[in-house]
Amino acid sequence: NKNALGFHIPGMWDKILDLKECHLQDEPSNSIRLAVRNFAIENNLTFFNSREQYGLLRTLMVRNTSIGEVMVLIQFFEEDQEKRELLLTFIATRFPEITSLLYVINSKGNDTLYDQDILLYKGRDHIFEEMEGLRFKINAKSFYQTNSEQAFELYKVTRDFAGLTGKELVYDLYTGTGTIAQFIAKKAKRVVGIESVPDAIEAAKENAQLNGIDNVAFFVGDMKKVFNAAFTQQNGIPDVIITDPPRDGMHKEVVEQILNIAPEKIVYVSCNSATQARDLSLMDADYKVTKVQPVDMFPQTYHVENVVLLTKRSKA
Repeated sequence: NKNALGFHIPGMWDKILDLKECHLQDEPSNSIRLAVRNFAIENNLTFFNSREQYGLLRTLMVRNTSIGEVMVLIQFFEEDQEKRELLLTFIATRFPEITSLLYVINSKGNDTLYDQDILLYKGRDHIFEEMEGLRFKINAKSFYQTNSEQAFELYKVTRDFAGLTGKELVYDLYTGTGTIAQFIAKKAKRVVGIESVPDAIEAAKENAQLNGIDNVAFFVGDMKKVFNAAFTQQNGIPDVIITDPPRDGMHKEVVEQILNIAPEKIVYVSCNSATQARDLSLMDADYKVTKVQPVDMFPQTYHVENVVLLTKRSKA
């Protein structure tokens, strides 16, 4: 269907499955998607053809949170003020519960937003999520776990595996927007987070301030360059390291630095069990796997997040 609004068909970047209902999404996500699709067809707003690179409406992003806030971002392939206003006015009027209504004009070859200017049409430029009394500000470019309910379970497992008493210095590698760092902060003496994405670190600092957390510090830079002997000399030797790398896993130099530091515990959170197993094998001589807990973050798929607790092997 050339006028489809839904999800990519697996393995086909240029084909979309037209959805009538997604049972994994909370309302008003389904209602917004169906209304936008029908309105676009009725008003001859063209759907984007990614193979041929033409059409007005490129993507629709809907994010909602457990406290009922909703973000909608329309990505247009080209500037057409009249048609843009027509669609955005319809969405704002039809769904007054939307907290943040945004748009972007993206004429490049792919859909990524990191280098695009996000424009506010109505409401705030962000939404809030809450978790165990903590409040997290999420903008259009922020990474936040898609499944917030299971993210809560994931972070509880991570904190439980760390076994904190309030006396520990904890390093949170690949901290992102600092969600795990802030979630464990009240159980630790101090938490140090490292992340390569500047916007994510700014969000982490802002969220920590928002939550009144003063025992966390965040640093930005390439992990294998920032996380070195000089860094630990300046910030202290951690008792516990929590690492939550991207799908590629940890760079070999990062693994080597962890082994040089030799913390008592390592909690390894992974969205790719294959690269996690590779990294664990590199640490096997010094650390043993003590606990393993998969968390089903993505129902109806074969993807899981896997949490592993590593403890130091006793030297004979």
